Amino acid sequence: MIFTFIWNDYFWAVVLTQGAESQPVTAGITSFNAQFRAAYQLMSAGSIVAALPPVAMFFLMQKHFIAGLTLGAVK
Repeated sequence: MIFTFIWNDYFWAVVLTQGAESQPVTAGITSFNAQFRAAYQLMSAGSIVAALPPVAMFFLMQKHFIAGLTLGAVK
């Protein structure tokens, strides 16, 4: 869960980074917006690419994730 929260931390990435080279993917997606138009197809493709690592991490660690969720619920 913390991996997903850190990965999607958009606000701090925009505020604390100085240039486009140091921005994470989620903050860099906003560079596709212009003043009078937005490249929605590029933003959609970037969002899908940005979502792949958390999804892959979940599938790799699914056994541990479910065990952690059910650990407190079992009496």
